[in-house]
Amino acid sequence: MDFTQAAKLGSCLSKDYAEEFFALLATYRNISASEAASRLNIHIKTAQDFLEDLFSLGIATREEVYEGKRPYFRYTLAVRQVNLSIDLAYMFPKDDVENIRLRETIREKQNNRARFTTSRSNDYISSVVIWSGEGRERRERKINLSVPQGRFLFHLPFPTAEPLSIEELIVKAGLDGTHIPEILDIINVLADFGVIENCSSPL
Repeated sequence: MDFTQAAKLGSCLSKDYAEEFFALLATYRNISASEAASRLNIHIKTAQDFLEDLFSLGIATREEVYEGKRPYFRYTLAVRQVNLSIDLAYMFPKDDVENIRLRETIREKQNNRARFTTSRSNDYISSVVIWSGEGRERRERKINLSVPQGRFLFHLPFPTAEPLSIEELIVKAGLDGTHIPEILDIINVLADFGVIENCSSPL
């Protein structure tokens, strides 16, 4: 199950009438949205949306039937158990991609409209404040950093300095490989905001 499906299922389960609705589906061989709505005392559109979500998730099946010339759906509960399980494996960084990224050379970008705040101990960056827009439209975005991220950015070359590779900066910051994913994450964020520039030559 992906996050979109999990969010849809979570939304269904969070409804005040969810348990009663499932009990209704378990009791009836099949049921229409209008029948369910009148039985649960909810709006027919609310019942229709709930049933359609269950159908899209494979929790219920539906059959088109006719009342006179007007078609409508009748729904049947297709399962006896509902499990919410999300596979997070795809989110973990891949080693080969990380190894390539570590060779990228970076530095702080000129005129980036950001302020780096150092920690009280003055040996790492605690947060980065970024401004965007002009005048009344000016907005401030503050990003609080983890300590490893802060130690890494403490050694980030200034705009006029020679860029260094991400790997070199990790070594200078005294970090190990376990911190690479969060370091790459903050680099991506700050690059998107125009605070960090990638100085590597195109392949």
